[in-house]
Amino acid sequence: MKKVEIYTSDTCGYCHAAKDYFNQNNVQFTEYNISSNSEARKELMKKGYRSVPLIVIDSEEILGFDKDKIDSILGL
Repeated sequence: MKKVEIYTSDTCGYCHAAKDYFNQNNVQFTEYNISSNSEARKELMKKGYRSVPLIVIDSEEILGFDKDKIDSILGL
């Protein structure tokens, strides 16, 4: 099983869509909310990003909710 992580914020519509998509497809994920977690915000910036969602599947980083790319990596 692949490790799925997602960096989100409270006001990000694509973040909610991505989480809904993972839930509908029974994909387990770990969420890091940069609105309430300053460590997550620092980690996101350390990776070189300033916007969310950032989806990390194993070590592959996907900025934004790119369903086709997610499907191909997860084999959905």
